[in-house]
Amino acid sequence: MYKAGPPPPHLSSNSDSNSDRRIIQPSVGPSPHLYQVWKGSNRFFLGGRLIFGPDFRSLFLTMCLIVVPVILFCAFVSQGLVHVLPHRLGHLVVVSSAVFIAYIIVLLFLTSGRDPGIIPRNLHPPEPDDDVSSISTDWAGSQCGGQNLPLTKEVTVNGMIIRVKYCQTCMLYRPPRCSHCSICNNCVERFDHHCPWVGQCIGKRNYRFFFMFVFSTTVLCLFVFAFCWVNIKHIMGAYHCSLWKAFAKSPVSGILILYTFIASWFVGGLTAFHLYLIFTNQTTYENFRYRYDGKRNPYNIGCASNFSEIFFSKIPSSKNNFRAKVKSDSSSIFSTSLSLGRSMSPDMSKSSLDIEMGKRQAVDAEEFEDIQSQIEGVGRLERCETQPRHASWDHKSQWEISRDMHMLVAEFDTENATAGGREKNHGDH
Repeated sequence: MYKAGPPPPHLSSNSDSNSDRRIIQPSVGPSPHLYQVWKGSNRFFLGGRLIFGPDFRSLFLTMCLIVVPVILFCAFVSQGLVHVLPHRLGHLVVVSSAVFIAYIIVLLFLTSGRDPGIIPRNLHPPEPDDDVSSISTDWAGSQCGGQNLPLTKEVTVNGMIIRVKYCQTCMLYRPPRCSHCSICNNCVERFDHHCPWVGQCIGKRNYRFFFMFVFSTTVLCLFVFAFCWVNIKHIMGAYHCSLWKAFAKSPVSGILILYTFIASWFVGGLTAFHLYLIFTNQTTYENFRYRYDGKRNPYNIGCASNFSEIFFSKIPSSKNNFRAKVKSDSSSIFSTSLSLGRSMSPDMSKSSLDIEMGKRQAVDAEEFEDIQSQIEGVGRLERCETQPRHASWDHKSQWEISRDMHMLVAEFDTENATAGGREKNHGDH
């Protein structure tokens, strides 16, 4: 174990300096919220109430592709149908298109602005001898734990054995049907895919709204397509002209017919594909990765039950309270720095340690005793030769942690000695 050197000169010469007091005295400041220190690539708005993916700007393009054609339809096409269609059906067409577009925008934001089912990360790797049945997101591995973690573990789902993978980023064994999204940098429960059109992962908590959004968009395209043809037919009958002359008299109708025809194939095909996935209880990721057509799907419980599971089951609550405040005391900072040192290279661990130690707050005497025991743990870590993740953590990075912690203890001892000296002098007087 490394021995601490003498205290720094500024401590021995002037132990009552303001710099010492800034280290010993607690710094008053509000604790950050979870969304402010979230390690994923998500973007948060309204104080953590809305969570989007890193490519959330694509929402504006998606909204334009939906809203602009409907505005053109209401302004140039439906107005010609108001007095043509019987029993005020023309007014109903205008109102229906406006309500339809509002409903689709709400579904779009319900899909892209909520937690899709993110699994919380672990602060430490799990113990290597943990049971698969006891896998949770609340593991707290010991200092020498997680040295021989298998890459996969077996679990039983509906009588079938499947393998779950260990996520190196989130430091947990992914639950069944969970996958890590490389774009959002999160493990998502019942991961379907990352949709660039909505700028969000599609998972357990927003798949229902995603399907309803795609299905409603398909219906809207067919709605506009049909009534544009009705307008063209009315022009042909009223002016006794050909189809091309009718298009010339109402060019917006012709443009919308072409646009909605192409869009209907895209969103309509997507709707049909996801209907197939719903009735067979698959995800897009599973369909392309595992191909259950040639083997038994352990999640398929029948068409009716599969449909009911998607649309009539209760949506689970989020496992993350993004608006909760995160406590940042010295012990958590030390454990975070230590876990970073295990998994990073020496240069990265040193820089991370400097950042974390720069944020440290004051601690009392009991906490310093805990820190001293942590220093002894650093020495024990040197003897844990079975941990493969220590290969990139050399003696230099260990000395950086040990040296800084010894300096912190020396500062505290100096402050106590100075306080004791002042009390003694006061007693003598």
